[in-house]
Amino acid sequence: MNIFQASVLGIVQGLTEFLPVSSSAHLRVVPALLGWDDPGAAFTAVTQIGTEAAVLIYFRHDLIRMARAWWTSLRERTFLRSTDPDARLAWYVALGTVPIGVLGLLLEDLIESSFRDLRVTATMLIVIGLGLLVAERMGNARKQTEDMTLRDAITLGFAQALALIPGVSRSGATISGGLLLGYDRVAATRFAFLLAIPAVVLSGLFKLPDAFGGDGPGWGATLLATALAFVTGYAAIAWLLRYISKNSFLPFVIYRVALGLLLWVLIGQGVLSPV
Repeated sequence: MNIFQASVLGIVQGLTEFLPVSSSAHLRVVPALLGWDDPGAAFTAVTQIGTEAAVLIYFRHDLIRMARAWWTSLRERTFLRSTDPDARLAWYVALGTVPIGVLGLLLEDLIESSFRDLRVTATMLIVIGLGLLVAERMGNARKQTEDMTLRDAITLGFAQALALIPGVSRSGATISGGLLLGYDRVAATRFAFLLAIPAVVLSGLFKLPDAFGGDGPGWGATLLATALAFVTGYAAIAWLLRYISKNSFLPFVIYRVALGLLLWVLIGQGVLSPV
């Protein structure tokens, strides 16, 4: 992978990680359309550290407050029974991460192989896109993050785990789940961002040796892409939270379905190889 390719893919990663359009799908599709080699799951996982760094900085005040409240609940042994909503939210983020952690380890071989089939990606783009539409129409949008329960957190943890399949979208699946559970758009999106932090950081660290190894894109290209993902990711977070406070997810639904259908056409015409 050369510097230009790394730059393009880093920007793509940053722009698509937080929008409900699937960054892993775009990191699979963009190289295929441009005739580049598939950067691989390890490259995707490591560049996501850049976007999660953007989350850490954007939500730094929330995270510091949550960390302090969590430590207090630990010291006082109140745990999930804490009356502090920040402490409970911190516990919910931690426990909601368990499903994707366990399934990620169990399905590692499939993630690296079968799941990267473009036919799977195209199908998931369409299915989750329509799911997001249904979730927004069916949800009552009454709950805030302060109303989060352990059952909701675990349910959203399993929704996030669907993102192990390219084309699903980590934020798209979690936001859809949040909307179906009755959270409003901003609350569902905020929790999706917070829930992604431990999963993405741990996944990226786990994949570091593969990304920087002899068969990977190399440390220079990967670090450049990660830095660009951080910058564009921060901008994407700020824009999305402002946008959804007044607008629906319909444009993202249309985009996902259109891209999925386009991929199926290109695969059917032999323009793109599915594997």
